[in-house]
Amino acid sequence: MIVDFVAFWVVLPMLSLALVLAFIRLAIGPTLPDRVVAFELIAILLAGVIVVYAVLGEHSALFDVASVWAIISFLSVVAIAYYIEKARKP
Repeated sequence: MIVDFVAFWVVLPMLSLALVLAFIRLAIGPTLPDRVVAFELIAILLAGVIVVYAVLGEHSALFDVASVWAIISFLSVVAIAYYIEKARKP
């Protein structure tokens, strides 16, 4: 009972505020690496939202979804970083 209360009234608003701030950084990030980091932060925060939803709704399959989401987003950021590094070399 207390976990549901904390998850719904404390964790979700904090994740929502972090998502808004990350979207702002994504929109106004002056460089491409800033935007890539903001994208990764958004992906991890969305994985956190999925986990909170899984806890609240007692859907254990969503834990796997959140894990796969985080792994795929990490691999995409590594690929983008590789692309940026290759583009900078003459």
